Amino acid sequence: MLEVTAVGWALTIGVIVVLFALDLTLGIVRPHTVGFREAVGWSVFYIAVAVVFGLVFASYAGWEYGAEYFAGYVVEKSLSVDNLFVFVIIMSTFAVPGEYQRKALTLGILIALVLRVVFIVLGAALLSLFSFMFLVFGLLLIWTAVQLYRHRDEDPSADDNALVRLTRRVLPVSSEYVGGKMIARVGGRRVVTPLFVVLVAIGSTDLLFALDSIPAVFGVTEEPYIVLVANVFALLGLRALFFLVKGLLDRLVYLSTGLALILAFIGVKLVLHWAHGLSDGVPEIPTPLSLAVIVVILAVTTVASLLKSRRDPAARAHAGTLRAPAEPEAEPGEE
Repeated sequence: MLEVTAVGWALTIGVIVVLFALDLTLGIVRPHTVGFREAVGWSVFYIAVAVVFGLVFASYAGWEYGAEYFAGYVVEKSLSVDNLFVFVIIMSTFAVPGEYQRKALTLGILIALVLRVVFIVLGAALLSLFSFMFLVFGLLLIWTAVQLYRHRDEDPSADDNALVRLTRRVLPVSSEYVGGKMIARVGGRRVVTPLFVVLVAIGSTDLLFALDSIPAVFGVTEEPYIVLVANVFALLGLRALFFLVKGLLDRLVYLSTGLALILAFIGVKLVLHWAHGLSDGVPEIPTPLSLAVIVVILAVTTVASLLKSRRDPAARAHAGTLRAPAEPEAEPGEE
């Protein structure tokens, strides 16, 4: 069992707060369209921070825990790429100006992080109290993998988001972006702006992704601390990664298929872990093997996607969804 001292928690939380404060401050104080060079710089910075943290953590806690951290980080980072597809759809649906996209992403991810902490605490408590939760989480991931594979060539719709529909129904929403504000006064009336609705869409969508990513990372480690830091560092780099790869996402044709395979693999790992607790004769999948399998799947998926895009320039990637999109209602008089 990993024991993290109060000082260790304080330092970890301090680093997280400083990094988020830096990113949020830059997005609010100096709103601008993030260019390719800036996106590369921030992406490299956040990956470097995650790697350095992992090395320092492994040197103190041991390389067994270090391997769990890096496996968890790779899982969360790979799953977060699918988030980017949905973020691109949201930004396009709401026609968010480039100078406000950074602010919307940072605030949305911050809200999602707070909500994920709640999920992690609940997940850790359930796993410590009820061993059969490993079976439940495993079956959930396998079901998610099957649904994602079935609907791998489809995209979710921002209009299907229940919180977005509720926000539009309950609150007055302005038709224009008002200087990057969330709440503004228009025509003597206080209204929320489309940027507020975008924030709701990003935060709630990322929370839905947590329903598979949290069980997935618990599949490679049972340590709540490692689950937390793996999620945090994957989310911290998500905003910069969005601006870096949003023009390349269409070429990752087989990404949803690869993610479905990863989720299914981790689901099987969780089921085997549960069964091993009932009988020592049931084998378990060790963390180093899990990390190797995940990296191989991602590498093969990426190479196959790029080859497919080269052979068929018209091929386009899709985010994938867990259910088929609703059929549009027929107009009166139509069959």
